Amino acid sequence: MPQLNPAPWLLIFLFSWLVLLTMIPPKILKHHFTNEPTSQTTEKQPLAPWNWPWH
Repeated sequence: MPQLNPAPWLLIFLFSWLVLLTMIPPKILKHHFTNEPTSQTTEKQPLAPWNWPWH
């Protein structure tokens, strides 16, 4: 039963993980996220009443 022989499959598995871990993270980290967190002020904003058009 050749599928139980770990010699070729272990090497393929380790090599594929090595390739994935060296190529994929730089591609993901290259993206710029547009929703950067903004600094929150401690001042309370005045609440405006809602104008419901159907009332």
